[in-house]
Amino acid sequence: MRTTRPIRRAFPAALLAVLLAACSSTSDSAAPPPASASPSASPSPTPKPTGADDPALKVFYTQQIAWAPCADDPKTEKIDESAFQCGRLKVPLDYADPAGEGVEVALSRKPATGADRLGSLLLNPGGPGGSGIEQLEYSGDAYKDLNARYDLVGFDPRGVGASTAVHCMDDAAHDTWALSDDRPDDHGKALADACAANSGKLLPHVGTVDAARDLDVLRGALGDPKLNYLGFSYGTYLGSSYAEQFPDRTGRLVLDGAVDPTADQLDLLVQQFAGFEKSLKAFAADCTKQAQCPLGKDPDKAAQKLASFLDGLHDHPMKVGKDRKLTETAGWSGTLSMLYGDQKSWEYLRNAIGWAMVGKKGDYLLAMADGYNGRDENGHYSNMFDAYTAIHCADPGAETPGADRLQAALAAAHQQAPLVSAHFTEKELFDPDCRSWPYRSTEQPHVVKAVGSAPILVVGSTGDPATPYAWSEKLAAGFANATLLTREGDGHTAYNKSGCIRDAVNGFLINGTMPAAGTRCPTS
Repeated sequence: MRTTRPIRRAFPAALLAVLLAACSSTSDSAAPPPASASPSASPSPTPKPTGADDPALKVFYTQQIAWAPCADDPKTEKIDESAFQCGRLKVPLDYADPAGEGVEVALSRKPATGADRLGSLLLNPGGPGGSGIEQLEYSGDAYKDLNARYDLVGFDPRGVGASTAVHCMDDAAHDTWALSDDRPDDHGKALADACAANSGKLLPHVGTVDAARDLDVLRGALGDPKLNYLGFSYGTYLGSSYAEQFPDRTGRLVLDGAVDPTADQLDLLVQQFAGFEKSLKAFAADCTKQAQCPLGKDPDKAAQKLASFLDGLHDHPMKVGKDRKLTETAGWSGTLSMLYGDQKSWEYLRNAIGWAMVGKKGDYLLAMADGYNGRDENGHYSNMFDAYTAIHCADPGAETPGADRLQAALAAAHQQAPLVSAHFTEKELFDPDCRSWPYRSTEQPHVVKAVGSAPILVVGSTGDPATPYAWSEKLAAGFANATLLTREGDGHTAYNKSGCIRDAVNGFLINGTMPAAGTRCPTS
């Protein structure tokens, strides 16, 4: 049995830039990926929660965050962590029992550089499972105009990274899980059992609804009357949940690379398969135009040639180093991960594929797969995948579909993405596999209206494989008060891929100027 191509709800967009930087410093390697969400027959919007006005929660909203210079990380030679302030936010494990056990949310802040400060701007890179602390610290000058007016605040949501985190598998188990082409049929139960054993108390409380409530506590603790927020990929789902629960506390919200909250896991996966198929073909066609392309010069055959090579790794994995292999799963992971970037990242992928196909060396593609899976050069995994699974399975839309629907979805995948899904069976439609998960949300996927919110800016990219453009259109149309801004071009999310988009987003966040409806920007 062949394992799934690793396509996730919403890969942390900021991590791609980090890995591309690593690529350029080592030679030609690098990277990471994906997103999740179909109309619900019985919509169940989140009930409006209490907040600072609840006496039981006042202690959380009024807490003083103890900011201090962030500790130096020897792994980040080019980053001065002392330029950032770190702190921790205390929140209830269970908002229904605020006097009970608590959890902590890890924070990083870069104070505003200008005198005319507007307040705090919270950032989320996606995932679920992406670290906002890493996003901020690796961002360089990407947000310098925003930083002139805002304190930039990165946070690791509950269950993630340096916060009270979900931990399921050890590194050896992660290696098998992430890179093996032949997972056992009960792999989903094995993961669920491991998560329950190591993080059982946390699992019912790591969903996006609770993370959005943490955002409101953080807003209060920062002293901001309204939430200003820039969320990418899955971060749009988190921002949408906040707007739904706290519409009267929304300030300026930008949601870039939107997740469709009306769709369930199965519909999202099939739509993502189609998105990556389109991007794979675009990459392969572009490759044939370059001076050196391992896929030949025929644009009609190039994508099939690449897919055949990657599929062939199942029976003939490529040895890498002393004890590692480039498997089919790893090859596809590394390849699809680089499609998160725009055409600038395609050069790295083209070189890595040539290195493997012509040079018979799979180290660059394997490095890309490692970046996607959160594996460092010492074989240690971050908790990104554990957190992704736990949050995804705790959110709406993770129910087990019936046999007829599975068959229909599989047929749709084969039809819409014949290269990406060539060897798929029903098992590959469970990503992650939540069938044995010990906790399920009672909420259903639904249209998020956020009636009463401030104007919200939704940003979508026409060639986004991970969060297809139709999702941004759908999210924007569902909101009671939103505008859609469009980037014409490939790659996941838009802010760091287009000066036109960046100027429009900055104008909204800094001056409150909403771009005109129907505005479309090129990639440049």
